[in-house]
Amino acid sequence: MKLYRLLTGPDDASFCHKVSAALDKGWDLYGDPTYAFDSSSGAMRCGQAVVKELYGHSYDPSMKLGEQ
Repeated sequence: MKLYRLLTGPDDASFCHKVSAALDKGWDLYGDPTYAFDSSSGAMRCGQAVVKELYGHSYDPSMKLGEQ
């Protein structure tokens, strides 16, 4: 089973740390990152999709994706 997450955050080091933490926990990058202007906050926002293959497990929507 493959899990999918879209990580988002401000254009700063916290976003890079979020992606690095996911990679450290076995998630893989999926596709290109995205970068867009958030007019409501007046700041740039980043996004990166990640996927993780789970073997012998079923999807549990009650768990946070980062915990699976």
